[in-house]
Amino acid sequence: MPKKKPTTSEDAGVRIDDALPRLIRSLETVRGLGAPQRLGIGHFASVIEIGDNLGLAVTTDGVGTKILIAQMMDRYDTIGIDCVAMNVNDLLCVGATPVTMVDYLAVQEPHDRLLEEIGIGLAEGARRADINICGGELAQIRPMVNGVKADWGFDLVGTGIGLVALDAVVDGNSIENGDVVLGIASNGLHSNGYSLARKVLLEQLGLKIDSYVPELKGALGEELLKDTFIYVEEILELLNSDVPVKGLAHITSDGFGNLARLNTSMGFHINNFSKTNVHDIFHLIQERGSVEDEEMFRVYNMGIGFCVIVPPNSVSYATSILSKSGRNIIELGHVDRELDKPVIITEPFRLFWNKEIKRFEKY
Repeated sequence: MPKKKPTTSEDAGVRIDDALPRLIRSLETVRGLGAPQRLGIGHFASVIEIGDNLGLAVTTDGVGTKILIAQMMDRYDTIGIDCVAMNVNDLLCVGATPVTMVDYLAVQEPHDRLLEEIGIGLAEGARRADINICGGELAQIRPMVNGVKADWGFDLVGTGIGLVALDAVVDGNSIENGDVVLGIASNGLHSNGYSLARKVLLEQLGLKIDSYVPELKGALGEELLKDTFIYVEEILELLNSDVPVKGLAHITSDGFGNLARLNTSMGFHINNFSKTNVHDIFHLIQERGSVEDEEMFRVYNMGIGFCVIVPPNSVSYATSILSKSGRNIIELGHVDRELDKPVIITEPFRLFWNKEIKRFEKY
Protein backbone atom coordinates (compact mmCIF):
# COMPACT_ATOMS: atom_id res chain seq x y z
CA MET A 1 0.00 0.00 0.00
CA PRO A 2 1.47 3.42 -0.94
CA LYS A 3 2.41 5.67 1.94
CA LYS A 4 -0.15 8.38 2.67
CA LYS A 5 1.02 11.86 1.71
CA PRO A 6 1.80 13.88 4.87
CA THR A 7 -0.58 16.74 5.60
CA THR A 8 0.89 20.25 5.79
CA SER A 9 -0.29 23.76 6.52
CA GLU A 10 -0.06 24.51 2.80
CA ASP A 11 -2.75 21.85 2.25
CA ALA A 12 -4.93 23.86 4.62
CA GLY A 13 -4.43 27.05 2.60
CA VAL A 14 -1.62 28.66 4.63
CA ARG A 15 1.11 29.75 2.23
CA ILE A 16 4.65 30.07 3.53
CA ASP A 17 6.79 32.38 1.38
CA ASP A 18 8.98 35.47 1.64
CA ALA A 19 6.15 38.01 1.90
CA LEU A 20 7.02 38.96 5.50
CA PRO A 21 10.71 39.62 4.78
CA ARG A 22 9.65 41.82 1.86
CA LEU A 23 7.32 43.77 4.16
CA ILE A 24 10.07 44.15 6.76
CA ARG A 25 12.50 45.44 4.13
CA SER A 26 9.95 48.05 3.09
CA LEU A 27 9.57 49.19 6.69
CA GLU A 28 13.33 49.62 7.09
CA THR A 29 13.02 52.93 5.22
CA VAL A 30 10.97 54.48 8.02
CA ARG A 31 12.86 53.04 10.98
CA GLY A 32 14.93 55.67 12.70
CA LEU A 33 12.28 58.35 12.33
CA GLY A 34 10.73 59.59 15.55
CA ALA A 35 11.79 58.19 18.92
CA PRO A 36 14.88 55.92 18.94
CA GLN A 37 14.21 52.17 18.87
CA ARG A 38 15.96 49.97 21.40
CA LEU A 39 14.40 46.83 19.87
CA GLY A 40 12.92 46.81 16.41
CA ILE A 41 11.33 44.48 13.91
CA GLY A 42 11.89 40.76 14.42
CA HIS A 43 11.67 40.43 18.18
CA PHE A 44 8.46 39.66 20.08
CA ALA A 45 7.84 43.37 20.71
CA SER A 46 9.51 46.61 19.77
CA VAL A 47 10.90 48.93 22.43
CA ILE A 48 10.91 52.69 21.86
CA GLU A 49 12.96 55.03 24.05
CA ILE A 50 10.77 57.66 25.70
CA GLY A 51 13.30 59.22 28.10
CA ASP A 52 14.51 58.82 31.68
CA ASN A 53 15.74 55.27 31.01
CA LEU A 54 12.20 54.20 30.12
CA GLY A 55 11.10 52.20 27.11
CA LEU A 56 7.67 51.80 25.57
CA ALA A 57 7.11 48.19 24.47
CA VAL A 58 4.66 47.75 21.60
CA THR A 59 3.25 44.67 19.88
CA THR A 60 0.19 43.65 17.90
CA ASP A 61 -1.49 40.32 17.26
CA GLY A 62 -4.83 38.70 16.59
CA VAL A 63 -6.60 35.42 17.14
CA GLY A 64 -6.49 33.97 13.63
CA THR A 65 -8.86 31.29 12.42
CA LYS A 66 -9.67 30.15 15.95
CA ILE A 67 -12.44 32.68 15.39
CA LEU A 68 -14.09 30.16 13.04
CA ILE A 69 -14.28 27.64 15.89
CA ALA A 70 -16.07 30.26 18.01
CA GLN A 71 -18.56 30.75 15.17
CA MET A 72 -19.11 27.01 14.79
CA MET A 73 -19.86 26.77 18.50
CA ASP A 74 -21.79 30.05 18.49
CA ARG A 75 -19.81 31.03 21.58
CA TYR A 76 -17.72 34.21 21.73
CA ASP A 77 -16.95 34.85 25.41
CA THR A 78 -13.40 33.37 25.36
CA ILE A 79 -11.98 34.69 22.10
CA GLY A 80 -11.19 38.05 23.74
CA ILE A 81 -9.01 36.25 26.31
CA ASP A 82 -6.98 34.85 23.42
CA CYS A 83 -6.52 38.32 21.93
CA VAL A 84 -5.24 39.74 25.21
CA ALA A 85 -3.00 36.71 25.79
CA MET A 86 -1.31 36.87 22.40
CA ASN A 87 -0.36 40.48 23.02
CA VAL A 88 0.64 40.51 26.68
CA ASN A 89 2.67 37.31 26.38
CA ASP A 90 4.72 38.93 23.60
CA LEU A 91 5.26 42.06 25.70
CA LEU A 92 6.66 39.91 28.51
CA CYS A 93 9.37 38.61 26.17
CA VAL A 94 11.25 41.93 26.27
CA GLY A 95 10.96 42.19 30.06
CA ALA A 96 8.09 44.66 29.87
CA THR A 97 5.19 45.03 32.26
CA PRO A 98 1.99 45.04 30.18
CA VAL A 99 -0.01 48.17 30.90
CA THR A 100 -2.82 48.61 28.39
CA MET A 101 -4.24 47.44 25.09
CA VAL A 102 -6.52 48.65 22.32
CA ASP A 103 -8.59 46.32 20.18
CA TYR A 104 -9.86 46.36 16.62
CA LEU A 105 -13.03 44.41 15.90
CA ALA A 106 -14.25 44.08 12.31
CA VAL A 107 -17.70 42.56 11.82
CA GLN A 108 -20.21 41.71 9.16
CA GLU A 109 -23.05 42.73 11.45
CA PRO A 110 -22.79 44.27 14.95
CA HIS A 111 -25.00 41.71 16.69
CA ASP A 112 -25.58 42.68 20.31
CA ARG A 113 -24.77 39.22 21.65
CA LEU A 114 -21.60 38.97 19.57
CA LEU A 115 -20.30 42.31 20.84
CA GLU A 116 -21.30 41.57 24.43
CA GLU A 117 -19.62 38.17 24.53
CA ILE A 118 -16.43 39.38 22.87
CA GLY A 119 -16.39 42.20 25.42
CA ILE A 120 -16.75 39.67 28.25
CA GLY A 121 -13.67 37.82 26.99
CA LEU A 122 -11.62 40.98 26.56
CA ALA A 123 -12.52 42.09 30.08
CA GLU A 124 -11.60 38.71 31.55
CA GLY A 125 -8.31 38.67 29.65
CA ALA A 126 -7.51 42.17 30.91
CA ARG A 127 -8.30 41.08 34.46
CA ARG A 128 -5.97 38.08 34.23
CA ALA A 129 -3.21 40.20 32.71
CA ASP A 130 -3.78 43.09 35.14
CA ILE A 131 -4.06 45.65 32.34
CA ASN A 132 -6.76 47.99 31.14
CA ILE A 133 -8.22 48.28 27.68
CA CYS A 134 -8.14 51.99 27.03
CA GLY A 135 -9.92 52.07 23.70
CA GLY A 136 -10.63 50.33 20.45
CA GLU A 137 -12.36 50.42 17.10
CA LEU A 138 -15.47 48.70 15.74
CA ALA A 139 -15.64 48.49 11.95
CA GLN A 140 -18.64 47.24 9.99
CA ILE A 141 -17.13 45.95 6.75
CA ARG A 142 -19.55 43.34 5.41
CA PRO A 143 -17.92 42.96 1.97
CA MET A 144 -14.53 42.21 3.55
CA VAL A 145 -15.35 39.82 6.42
CA ASN A 146 -16.72 36.31 6.08
CA GLY A 147 -17.09 33.31 8.30
CA VAL A 148 -18.77 29.94 8.71
CA LYS A 149 -21.93 31.40 10.22
CA ALA A 150 -23.88 33.73 7.95
CA ASP A 151 -23.68 37.40 9.00
CA TRP A 152 -21.57 36.53 12.06
CA GLY A 153 -18.15 36.87 10.47
CA PHE A 154 -15.62 38.94 12.41
CA ASP A 155 -11.94 39.49 13.06
CA LEU A 156 -10.36 40.56 16.34
CA VAL A 157 -6.90 42.11 16.71
CA GLY A 158 -5.19 43.93 19.56
CA THR A 159 -2.21 46.21 20.12
CA GLY A 160 -0.50 45.81 23.48
CA ILE A 161 1.55 48.45 25.28
CA GLY A 162 4.00 47.88 28.11
CA LEU A 163 6.76 49.67 30.01
CA VAL A 164 10.32 48.53 30.64
CA ALA A 165 13.44 50.21 31.98
CA LEU A 166 15.96 50.41 29.13
CA ASP A 167 18.66 48.83 31.28
CA ALA A 168 16.28 45.94 32.06
CA VAL A 169 15.27 45.02 28.51
CA VAL A 170 15.49 41.26 27.99
CA ASP A 171 16.54 40.41 24.45
CA GLY A 172 18.87 37.45 24.85
CA ASN A 173 22.19 39.29 24.57
CA SER A 174 23.28 38.16 28.05
CA ILE A 175 22.75 34.46 27.30
CA GLU A 176 25.78 32.34 28.15
CA ASN A 177 26.92 28.82 27.37
CA GLY A 178 25.25 26.35 29.74
CA ASP A 179 22.24 28.50 30.59
CA VAL A 180 19.09 26.43 31.10
CA VAL A 181 15.86 26.53 29.09
CA LEU A 182 12.73 26.15 31.24
CA GLY A 183 9.36 25.55 29.62
CA ILE A 184 5.96 26.49 31.04
CA ALA A 185 3.10 24.25 29.91
CA SER A 186 0.41 25.37 27.50
CA ASN A 187 -3.14 24.05 27.67
CA GLY A 188 -3.39 23.02 24.04
CA LEU A 189 -3.31 24.80 20.70
CA HIS A 190 -3.58 28.29 22.26
CA SER A 191 -4.18 30.46 19.15
CA ASN A 192 -2.02 28.93 16.44
CA GLY A 193 -2.33 26.24 13.80
CA TYR A 194 -6.10 26.22 13.49
CA SER A 195 -6.10 26.03 9.69
CA LEU A 196 -4.19 22.74 9.85
CA ALA A 197 -6.30 21.52 12.79
CA ARG A 198 -9.54 22.18 10.90
CA LYS A 199 -8.12 20.55 7.76
CA VAL A 200 -7.28 17.35 9.62
CA LEU A 201 -10.05 17.10 12.21
CA LEU A 202 -13.07 18.53 10.41
CA GLU A 203 -12.29 17.91 6.75
CA GLN A 204 -10.16 14.76 6.60
CA LEU A 205 -11.63 12.95 9.62
CA GLY A 206 -15.14 14.33 9.20
CA LEU A 207 -15.54 15.13 12.89
CA LYS A 208 -18.18 17.62 13.98
CA ILE A 209 -17.55 20.44 16.37
CA ASP A 210 -19.75 18.71 18.98
CA SER A 211 -18.25 15.24 18.37
CA TYR A 212 -17.13 13.40 21.48
CA VAL A 213 -13.50 12.40 20.93
CA PRO A 214 -12.28 9.59 23.22
CA GLU A 215 -8.64 10.70 22.91
CA LEU A 216 -9.63 14.14 24.24
CA LYS A 217 -12.13 12.84 26.81
CA GLY A 218 -14.60 15.47 25.67
CA ALA A 219 -16.15 17.36 22.80
CA LEU A 220 -13.85 18.52 20.02
CA GLY A 221 -15.10 22.11 20.11
CA GLU A 222 -14.46 22.48 23.83
CA GLU A 223 -10.85 21.42 23.31
CA LEU A 224 -10.30 23.73 20.35
CA LEU A 225 -11.84 26.72 22.12
CA LYS A 226 -9.70 26.50 25.28
CA ASP A 227 -8.46 30.00 25.99
CA THR A 228 -4.76 30.79 25.68
CA PHE A 229 -2.79 30.84 28.92
CA ILE A 230 -1.72 34.29 30.11
CA TYR A 231 1.74 34.16 31.75
CA VAL A 232 1.87 37.69 33.18
CA GLU A 233 1.70 36.93 36.90
CA GLU A 234 4.48 34.35 37.08
CA ILE A 235 6.81 36.04 34.58
CA LEU A 236 6.57 39.43 36.28
CA GLU A 237 7.26 37.82 39.66
CA LEU A 238 10.32 36.15 38.13
CA LEU A 239 11.52 39.42 36.58
CA ASN A 240 11.12 41.17 39.94
CA SER A 241 13.09 38.48 41.77
CA ASP A 242 16.85 38.01 42.09
CA VAL A 243 16.91 35.51 39.23
CA PRO A 244 19.03 36.74 36.28
CA VAL A 245 16.55 36.21 33.43
CA LYS A 246 18.59 35.83 30.24
CA GLY A 247 15.85 35.29 27.67
CA LEU A 248 12.08 34.95 27.29
CA ALA A 249 10.14 33.40 24.41
CA HIS A 250 6.43 33.10 23.72
CA ILE A 251 5.98 29.73 21.98
CA THR A 252 3.44 30.31 19.23
CA SER A 253 3.64 29.37 15.55
CA ASP A 254 7.20 28.23 14.74
CA GLY A 255 7.18 26.43 18.10
CA PHE A 256 10.64 26.20 19.64
CA GLY A 257 11.89 28.04 16.56
CA ASN A 258 10.86 31.16 18.47
CA LEU A 259 14.00 30.73 20.57
CA ALA A 260 15.97 31.70 17.46
CA ARG A 261 14.46 35.20 17.71
CA LEU A 262 16.57 35.92 20.78
CA ASN A 263 19.68 38.04 20.34
CA THR A 264 22.37 35.39 20.69
CA SER A 265 24.67 33.49 18.37
CA MET A 266 24.50 30.40 20.58
CA GLY A 267 22.23 27.45 19.97
CA PHE A 268 19.44 25.96 22.06
CA HIS A 269 19.75 22.24 22.73
CA ILE A 270 16.30 20.85 23.59
CA ASN A 271 17.17 17.39 24.91
CA ASN A 272 14.54 16.75 27.57
CA PHE A 273 11.30 16.95 25.60
CA SER A 274 9.53 13.64 25.15
CA LYS A 275 6.27 12.57 23.58
CA THR A 276 4.77 12.33 27.06
CA ASN A 277 4.96 16.15 27.24
CA VAL A 278 2.80 16.51 24.12
CA HIS A 279 -0.91 17.13 24.70
CA ASP A 280 -3.52 14.69 23.38
CA ILE A 281 -4.81 17.20 20.83
CA PHE A 282 -1.42 17.30 19.12
CA HIS A 283 -1.17 13.50 19.07
CA LEU A 284 -4.65 13.37 17.53
CA ILE A 285 -3.81 15.83 14.77
CA GLN A 286 -0.48 14.19 13.98
CA GLU A 287 -1.50 10.55 14.07
CA ARG A 288 -4.90 10.82 12.44
CA GLY A 289 -3.75 13.40 9.89
CA SER A 290 -0.37 11.85 9.02
CA VAL A 291 1.43 15.10 9.88
CA GLU A 292 5.20 14.80 10.16
CA ASP A 293 7.19 15.86 13.22
CA GLU A 294 8.83 18.79 11.48
CA GLU A 295 5.45 20.21 10.48
CA MET A 296 3.94 19.73 13.94
CA PHE A 297 6.84 21.52 15.63
CA ARG A 298 6.73 24.33 13.06
CA VAL A 299 3.02 24.98 13.50
CA TYR A 300 2.29 24.20 17.17
CA ASN A 301 3.61 24.82 20.67
CA MET A 302 3.41 21.04 21.32
CA GLY A 303 2.57 21.57 24.98
CA ILE A 304 4.94 24.39 25.93
CA GLY A 305 3.52 27.91 25.87
CA PHE A 306 6.44 29.97 27.16
CA CYS A 307 10.20 29.52 27.66
CA VAL A 308 12.56 31.14 30.16
CA ILE A 309 16.37 31.04 29.99
CA VAL A 310 18.19 31.29 33.33
CA PRO A 311 21.64 30.35 34.72
CA PRO A 312 22.04 26.78 36.04
CA ASN A 313 22.33 27.94 39.66
CA SER A 314 18.96 29.72 39.41
CA VAL A 315 16.91 26.82 38.05
CA SER A 316 15.49 25.69 41.38
CA TYR A 317 14.48 29.18 42.51
CA ALA A 318 13.06 30.10 39.09
CA THR A 319 11.07 26.87 38.99
CA SER A 320 9.60 27.52 42.43
CA ILE A 321 8.37 30.94 41.27
CA LEU A 322 7.00 29.77 37.93
CA SER A 323 5.24 26.75 39.41
CA LYS A 324 3.08 28.92 41.67
CA SER A 325 0.71 29.18 38.71
CA GLY A 326 0.02 25.46 39.03
CA ARG A 327 1.33 24.85 35.52
CA ASN A 328 3.90 22.19 34.79
CA ILE A 329 7.49 23.46 34.49
CA ILE A 330 9.93 21.39 32.43
CA GLU A 331 13.70 21.75 32.24
CA LEU A 332 13.83 21.43 28.46
CA GLY A 333 17.53 21.75 27.74
CA HIS A 334 20.40 24.19 27.68
CA VAL A 335 22.31 26.76 25.68
CA ASP A 336 25.24 25.33 23.71
CA ARG A 337 27.76 27.58 22.00
CA GLU A 338 29.05 24.60 19.98
CA LEU A 339 25.76 24.04 18.15
CA ASP A 340 25.85 24.96 14.48
CA LYS A 341 22.04 25.32 14.38
CA PRO A 342 19.87 27.85 16.27
CA VAL A 343 17.66 25.14 17.80
CA ILE A 344 18.04 21.37 17.95
CA ILE A 345 15.43 18.99 19.37
CA THR A 346 17.00 15.61 20.07
CA GLU A 347 15.53 12.11 20.36
CA PRO A 348 12.93 10.97 19.64
CA PHE A 349 12.24 13.85 17.25
CA ARG A 350 15.70 14.68 15.82
CA LEU A 351 14.85 18.12 14.46
CA PHE A 352 16.80 21.31 13.81
CA TRP A 353 15.53 24.81 13.06
CA ASN A 354 16.47 26.13 9.63
CA LYS A 355 16.38 29.87 10.27
CA GLU A 356 16.65 30.76 6.59
CA ILE A 357 13.37 29.10 5.62
CA LYS A 358 11.77 29.17 9.10
CA ARG A 359 11.13 25.44 9.23
CA PHE A 360 12.17 22.46 11.26
CA GLU A 361 13.98 19.74 9.35
CA LYS A 362 15.11 16.23 10.26
CA TYR A 363 18.77 15.56 10.98
